[in-house]
Amino acid sequence: MYKSGMTKINRGFTLVELLIVIAILAVLSTATVVVLNPVELLRQARDSQRVTDMDTLKTALGMYVASVTPINLDAAIALCEVAGTKGSAYPAPATGTFTVAANIEPLVANSRLITGVGWIPVIFTDIPGGSPIPTLPIDPTGTGDLIYRYACNNTLGTFELNAKLESTKFSGASPNLDLDGKDGGNDAAFYEVGTSLTL
Repeated sequence: MYKSGMTKINRGFTLVELLIVIAILAVLSTATVVVLNPVELLRQARDSQRVTDMDTLKTALGMYVASVTPINLDAAIALCEVAGTKGSAYPAPATGTFTVAANIEPLVANSRLITGVGWIPVIFTDIPGGSPIPTLPIDPTGTGDLIYRYACNNTLGTFELNAKLESTKFSGASPNLDLDGKDGGNDAAFYEVGTSLTL
């Protein structure tokens, strides 16, 4: 109870109270970062983009194979070019019947073109009604082993597309999704789509 003539004194927070609040906020923010794991969330987002890109390219190549005959209509730009293995860099192009071509965006200008000079040497504009894709997609990271790959067999008219997944949710590290191990392909280290998954 206040006596007349006395004024109430407002006190601020003590140093101990402020330190306790700061410590609680630090613990909560650390727990949030650990639970959410923003690095893994970014990897999952990039992997989702890779899966979408592979499915889009599979559909576009399927339309090309179904509507443009023979499969390498243009002798100058065959559907396939000779290359190395899934882990190799894109080599000098040559005529052949089988290839695995990596994403060559950093190395060659116009590698995203759909006119047969891109990283997939297919003239998508030959499809009746026009190309189903405006440009060839490239890997969101595009470095090291994180590149898109393409393989085909001209004789059989089959193809395969590959992408390396990096998140634990979608790659072989996760037994629940394991997209690269359960895709039906012959290489559990790559997410494989296409009409022949053993190229």
